[in-house]
Amino acid sequence: MAEILIGEVIDYFAKVGVVALRLTGSLKVGDRIKIKGGEHEFEQEVESIQIDRNPVESADDGDEAGIKVSERAHKGNKVYLVN
Repeated sequence: MAEILIGEVIDYFAKVGVVALRLTGSLKVGDRIKIKGGEHEFEQEVESIQIDRNPVESADDGDEAGIKVSERAHKGNKVYLVN
């Protein structure tokens, strides 16, 4: 499967299981992503995206967006779109 770098984790909110991302590519609800950092990585489908706490269907290069994640992530982890 091809992986395309689309952003980086800029914060992780453990209590709600959400990451804040700074995007360098496009992301939409339903996309499959992989979050990698060090030896830890995981894949998941994007179920929702928020920008400024408002739900959106997609986000683009330059946006800072929040998504719910199934596992812990860390600042600096890279986010890839998985095809």
